[in-house]
Amino acid sequence: MKIRLKDGREVVVRRFTEDDKDGVAEMMASLSDEAVRWGMPPYTRDRLERGWFSGMENVTALVAVDGDRFAGYAGLRKQTHPRRRGTSGYNIYLHQDYHNVGLGTAMTRRIVELASEEGVHRIGLSVVADNEIAIRVYEKVGFVVEGRLRDAYFGDDGRYHDEVHMGLILG
Repeated sequence: MKIRLKDGREVVVRRFTEDDKDGVAEMMASLSDEAVRWGMPPYTRDRLERGWFSGMENVTALVAVDGDRFAGYAGLRKQTHPRRRGTSGYNIYLHQDYHNVGLGTAMTRRIVELASEEGVHRIGLSVVADNEIAIRVYEKVGFVVEGRLRDAYFGDDGRYHDEVHMGLILG
């Protein structure tokens, strides 16, 4: 699906395929320090293979592509244990050139649509409390704050930060 961003650019948001691994890895390698400020770098190809790209049968993932350039990745990892049936975790990364133009909201809405179609009951996520832009995006899509872990994330600024847990019940 084509998404028109707030700045007029158009990107294609589509399901991730095996052929997208190189493009996602290149995008992650090119992220600025600010873009991964609240993440868990480094995002090496090996780490992506062991983490994000493993167990893809339990993942619903999207990429955002602008021509031949990868602009974003969003992944919904479904829990496999019977006691966690219907629950999942969510993560999203956008290249810094695509921040604050509506792409994160569009990709998150699309993931929620797909999760609903796939029978997912609950989507959960964690976000550093200082990442107010991301929290606003998640709230806009329907996520609610479910809790707060104090001093749970050690930032590159040498300080501890709170982490907010959010969730969305789909049905």
